[in-house]
Amino acid sequence: MPKVLVPTVCPYCAAGCGFYIAVEKERATGIEYMPEHPANEGSLCSKGNAALEILYHQDRLRHPLKRKGDGWAGISWEEALDLITRSLSGALKKHGPDSLGFLASSKCTNEENYLIEKMARLLGSRNIDNCARLCHAPSVVGLNRTLGAAGMTNPIPDLANSKCIFIIGSNLAETHPVLSRWIHRAKDSGAVVIVADPRLTHTAWMADIFLQLRPGTDVALLNGMAQVIIREGLTDREYISKWTRGYGDLAKAVRECTPEKVAEITGIPAGDIVRAARAYAISPASVVLYSMGITQHSTGTDNVQAVANLALICGHLGKPGSGVMPLRGQNNVQGACDMGALAEFYPGYRKAEDPETAKFFISAWGASSLSAGRGLTAMEMIDAAAKGKIKAMYIVGEDPANSDPKSHHTRDALENLEFLVVQDIFMTATAQLADLVLPASAWAEKEGTYTSTERRVQWSNKAIEPPEEAKPDLEIVCSVARRLGLEFDYPDAASVLAEINRLVPQYGGITRERLNGTGLVWPCPNQDHPGTPILHSQGFKLAEGRASIVPVMFRPAAEEASWEYPFILTTGRVTVHHNAGSMTRRSPSLIEREPDIFVEISTSDAARLKVAEGDEVVIATPRGETAATARLTDRVKRGVVFMPFHFPGTNILTSDVTDPEARIPEFKVSACKIARRY
Repeated sequence: MPKVLVPTVCPYCAAGCGFYIAVEKERATGIEYMPEHPANEGSLCSKGNAALEILYHQDRLRHPLKRKGDGWAGISWEEALDLITRSLSGALKKHGPDSLGFLASSKCTNEENYLIEKMARLLGSRNIDNCARLCHAPSVVGLNRTLGAAGMTNPIPDLANSKCIFIIGSNLAETHPVLSRWIHRAKDSGAVVIVADPRLTHTAWMADIFLQLRPGTDVALLNGMAQVIIREGLTDREYISKWTRGYGDLAKAVRECTPEKVAEITGIPAGDIVRAARAYAISPASVVLYSMGITQHSTGTDNVQAVANLALICGHLGKPGSGVMPLRGQNNVQGACDMGALAEFYPGYRKAEDPETAKFFISAWGASSLSAGRGLTAMEMIDAAAKGKIKAMYIVGEDPANSDPKSHHTRDALENLEFLVVQDIFMTATAQLADLVLPASAWAEKEGTYTSTERRVQWSNKAIEPPEEAKPDLEIVCSVARRLGLEFDYPDAASVLAEINRLVPQYGGITRERLNGTGLVWPCPNQDHPGTPILHSQGFKLAEGRASIVPVMFRPAAEEASWEYPFILTTGRVTVHHNAGSMTRRSPSLIEREPDIFVEISTSDAARLKVAEGDEVVIATPRGETAATARLTDRVKRGVVFMPFHFPGTNILTSDVTDPEARIPEFKVSACKIARRY
């Protein structure tokens, strides 16, 4: 049988890289590159190159499993569906729909996420969310408020056209490595690169101006840059007058945010703040890239709005080489949000609190009624489960027991549920707490669409069959929904996408028939539309077509260093791992390169603590403690330590204080203490 090349989309970060899976004798035998792909041009990072290693891993879930004492018993799909039906129906009847919680998955397709949120809402529950709550919820809130659209404004290849690239809160050289090549192309053409980060990262090596700020002081830096730009007359007055509202309020708000005052807050020399502000403002095409270093704060929404303010006052929107580019972390976190797998939004970002939204979907779905208002977010569901208010949860492809902050609390909350069903490809830490575990298909074993960080919607093809009794999430969700009395008659992903085309305006023209190439970029309202790579070239989807400049003032992080906890812990990623590590820590070639949890400590702090390279140390916060290997470095300043969040243990330490609007936890700033383990 000849080798077949099946086009697919990488299952890791949201760059949306394409490649071919080589299939021989019904097995995935290798990867071949896709040089025609617009984002990655055939290149792949270490994770993408290792993507096939998880497909045949011995830990793959192959059969439905029911808890039996401290162990598991294999059961049939019929028994599993009966158990779900009895348990969810029982909770509905006894406690009402608010007792049910659902977590959709940013690893699942758009079609699967759409059906998960639709099932939750038709059952009467408003409690539907996804892991965007832990990464880019502030982007959804902040960019919708300021720019009227929660997505990257410009496509990835457009970075090559930029003349100034400002990277803040993103170590993209490790987290989104494929993007680095576009930045190097811009640098080769004379672009200035500014990097703001508490650590001297691999990304910072590209910087012409490096701003090493204290964790949690991003708003101060951004306001300081805005103050310089306004004071020196470097704003784009014509753009401000034509396309924005609120400039006067911002000018007043930042008047006292002088470089000298900002230097005291951030630790960045005043002269560097001025240099960065001038470089960003005077460039004919400047772009801001950011990621979770901006969003994972109790001030995450403020941070995003401050980024948007900077772009708006300089007119760096709606044209090539410019824009605001939030870099999503998971392969389909953008799509999960687009599909309405959020507590506050239905599909297409229709507000759950708007009565017209309920009316629209009651008609569209043929429902008798829908519960009005915003539901509980992922973190709020965990708190409600701990208090006994959420009785049952259905979790698809997420691992909150590892990825949530203060994770001991999350585990206790999940154990407090009357019923927990987890649908996944591996027995994660969350699945180990479940009453029922359902074996799902991995990305290569099913078909459907994924939406990358640049809003590119791509069709991913099924290459191989899932192992034994594992099934695609779409098929599982439809089976569960039908057992619960819902009309979920979708034979395939294409039929679900056809419904999405009708109900989500941004996806109106993104049909299965048009997705045989490298995708379309939303908004694409009809089948004659080519898609919209660059947003806001003709104004904004807000009142009078104007963007909103929203002044925000610096607020300190919820925790500060103290006598008892003298260090600030910040967390992030390393090159070879991804998120909670459920896939990469099972990839032999990746785990070999980074096998264990570690903590980066400055050499001066290590000397004071009498810690040597490779020593085992204990890191403690008010929430718990974790042992890790010490790595001595000059990449962090005195008083700051760094840990990767891919390993169990890190999120035992992190703070569960949340942003009041986006409800995202403050992963990036936690007060801690460190001691050598003797």
